[in-house]
Amino acid sequence: MAEIDRAAIVQEGIAGLDLMERAGEAVARAARDMLSSTGGHRVGILCGKGNNGGDGLVAARRLSGAFDSTVFIIGAGSAEDLSPDSRANMDRLDGTAVEVSWLSDKDDASLLDRAAPTFDLVVDALFGTGFKGVAGGVHAAAIEAMNDSGRPVLAVDMPSGVSGDTGAVEGPAVFAERTVTFAAPKVGLVQFPGAGHTGELEVADIGIPDGLLETVPRSRIYLTGEEDAEALLPVRAPDAYKTNCGRVLVIGGSEGMTGAPAMCAQAALRSGAGMVTLAVPESLNDILEVKLTEVMTLGMPETPSRTFAEDAAEELIGRSGSFDSVALGPGMSTTPETVAVVRALMEGIEVPLVLDADGLNAMVGFTGIIGERERPMVMTPHPGEMARLLETDVGTVQADRLGTAKRAAGEWGAVVVLKGAGTVIAEPGGDIFVNQTGNPGMATAGMGDVLTGCVSAFLAQGLGPFGAAVAAVYYHGHAGDLAAQMGGMTGLTARDVIRHLPLALHRLYEERWF
Repeated sequence: MAEIDRAAIVQEGIAGLDLMERAGEAVARAARDMLSSTGGHRVGILCGKGNNGGDGLVAARRLSGAFDSTVFIIGAGSAEDLSPDSRANMDRLDGTAVEVSWLSDKDDASLLDRAAPTFDLVVDALFGTGFKGVAGGVHAAAIEAMNDSGRPVLAVDMPSGVSGDTGAVEGPAVFAERTVTFAAPKVGLVQFPGAGHTGELEVADIGIPDGLLETVPRSRIYLTGEEDAEALLPVRAPDAYKTNCGRVLVIGGSEGMTGAPAMCAQAALRSGAGMVTLAVPESLNDILEVKLTEVMTLGMPETPSRTFAEDAAEELIGRSGSFDSVALGPGMSTTPETVAVVRALMEGIEVPLVLDADGLNAMVGFTGIIGERERPMVMTPHPGEMARLLETDVGTVQADRLGTAKRAAGEWGAVVVLKGAGTVIAEPGGDIFVNQTGNPGMATAGMGDVLTGCVSAFLAQGLGPFGAAVAAVYYHGHAGDLAAQMGGMTGLTARDVIRHLPLALHRLYEERWF
């Protein structure tokens, strides 16, 4: 955004003050809306000394005709401390009824502790998108005063204390009820923990030409929208036959873990695959035949502990060529012989492959095998699995989810789906999509198995690995949202999501077939 702002000013000749005026007006509109909904009339605006504070000063001026507006300048003692555009907007407050207080150090912040609860709305204009690290001193005190006020907070561009680059929160950070950001969403607003501080997100147009948004950024990070997801999916011909709608082989299961591969297989069918076959250890075959009706099953050589034996690898590699995609790993276990099977399958299967769960665990310490595969592959780790694969810890993974997924995809030459709230899909060339569908009710066992089935089905229907992953994550989350709308989030299960997958895809097919 800093580069886009500079390009708007230098290349397009748009004055920085004009951009600030439009940004401040967008904040003022949101503030009016929030105040009007509660009947409030007093607003306190906390401004930093940079341009984010300047946006707040514009909002204060715009609000002053109808509301009692008070400005607190944080970390500055006079107008000379402000950025040039902010200083200009401080001058424009002359002749208005806006009250201004200067709070230059932490001792002054006690004023905020008393004043903040008296407002009907508090506006956070301390830091912008460039914030990193930990807020300290008077800024930390100001953030704490906003959070402790009991008043709704409207954040300008970013909630202060949240990293705009990653969503990391390393110290005190504002919890906003609503955030108005400018021109485009920022990573920190859609990745947790920052997303948990954002509240309702509004993206305001401040007059930056679309061309600059498309050409200036070096970032290749995108949010998956409904149109993006729909454009990826294949269309069934009126005379479609099951074998040309995609054939999926699911390989998984062990004693006590028959549900994982069963749900994966069912999800593949519900996501449009024409035929699905499930390969399991031989003594579990009868159990899966009872669990499943439409899915075919294959009993494979097994160990005494009812896991895949090494002899299964050769047979599975031979059979895999008659399928369009393979899902490997759900519920397989990590017994040494089964781990050897996974590694052999990684090397021998030549159709597109989705690696999940114990398939991923088998690669810990052997990730070089992944990079040696020449056929398309999608990996779907949760943060714990990703940490094990990268030999790090979950905290490090979660601190920079996009960077972690991008690094892994580049090193392994595979599409990587880093699961969790705001699932990240990264491809080896550097493109990243962030998903917005899904809800906290989906934090239950089996959801990852369902996603693996979705990815394998879309691969089998002819999508490339990146497109299959982006579409699968979107519709998996959308199905979860539909299930939550109809039955609530509490008690939501993986099978609820499976049942709602056809409904999630219904409108698309209804419009395209006829």
